[in-house]
Amino acid sequence: KVNNTLGGGQTGERNEDGLDKGVDFVQEHVLGAGPQNNESAMEQAKDEQISDGIRKGYKGTTGRDFPIADK
Repeated sequence: KVNNTLGGGQTGERNEDGLDKGVDFVQEHVLGAGPQNNESAMEQAKDEQISDGIRKGYKGTTGRDFPIADK
């Protein structure tokens, strides 16, 4: 219950945007990090940092916001 309150678990998964889901896909299928469908609040926060870094890099390179809005 605490995990869901802090943004983890299935509640956190439902709140992910498309880029966060893409990060999960790479972690699971490319890096072999295991299932990403019920992550802890810490894992969710790490994924958000990764996606924020991707957005920042994209904007720095192209001058435009990443095409998938952040949730």
